[in-house]
Amino acid sequence: MRVSVVVPCYRSARTLPQLIERLQLALPPATEAYEVLLVVDGSPDDTWSVAHRLADSHVNVRAIRLARNYGQHSALIAGIRAAEHDVIVTMDDDLQHPPEEIPRMLEALTDDVDVVYGVPFEEEHGALRSFASRAVKASMARLIEVKHARSISSFRAFRSFVREAFDQIHGPDGFVDVALSWATTRVIPVKIRMDHRSDGRSTYTVRTLTRYAVNMIVGFSAKPLRFVTYLGMTIGLAGLALLGRVLWDYYSGATKIEGYTTVASMVAIFSSAQLVAIGVLGEYVGRVHNQGMGKPTYIIRENHPGTSADSASMRRPAHDPPNQQQQSPSQKERQSA
Repeated sequence: MRVSVVVPCYRSARTLPQLIERLQLALPPATEAYEVLLVVDGSPDDTWSVAHRLADSHVNVRAIRLARNYGQHSALIAGIRAAEHDVIVTMDDDLQHPPEEIPRMLEALTDDVDVVYGVPFEEEHGALRSFASRAVKASMARLIEVKHARSISSFRAFRSFVREAFDQIHGPDGFVDVALSWATTRVIPVKIRMDHRSDGRSTYTVRTLTRYAVNMIVGFSAKPLRFVTYLGMTIGLAGLALLGRVLWDYYSGATKIEGYTTVASMVAIFSSAQLVAIGVLGEYVGRVHNQGMGKPTYIIRENHPGTSADSASMRRPAHDPPNQQQQSPSQKERQSA
């Protein structure tokens, strides 16, 4: 089995050397050949310098530098498209995903399985963060109809052919797990050990996960629009019921003074429904607007192969759709020369 390991990197200068060292020990017994792609996602520290140095000193390591910070999923897509081998593994850069667990995931990737998610035996985050994470997965299962959503993890192993589902992803709002669900339903979870974060803290806060969920739901599901339709119908029925009650009170003589409270309540309810509907529609219109502006999923500033004699074959970013992979001016000048 030939394996490409994709690692999106952000503020991970301290953890990358240990990660590469552990990968170099864990992968050879379990693979015929392997490569590690360090995708530096506009990190403000010296993560790129460390990744560059590791690519120079290890023949199986490649370093990809994005032009700016595009987000974890965009960095993953860049690395997945550049991967050379038959099986792709994605993992975090903070050593929470033990490299020693990769062989177990590869073993589970049998002929009838296309995607393996490594899920922890127990939650490694705090109660609030774990609740937010479960809520995001539940929304994926119910609103986007992603099977096995409750088993989704950023520690994945999958066959490279499923990345064809990424070909139609354009713009800054691509999500790896949704695209994988488009490609195959042969997905299984595998229980693995998760370690504590060794340096720094996660950038995935409750607020970030909430924004992540909203972007994902609006980007890949029309159910919120259907919900607005049902909400309008429900409030309309409530309005008719309230009208019937007002008319009954009027003709039965129960109404002594014409009710300002009733009118104000009806106006408030209908105004609230209208604002909710406008907000949901605005999210969809805004998404279409963002897509129309042509924002790239990512732009590669520099692609630094290792120092092996075979590294020239690694320079070709594999499986990039037209106009998605863009080169920096310095790369174009080197090619024209």
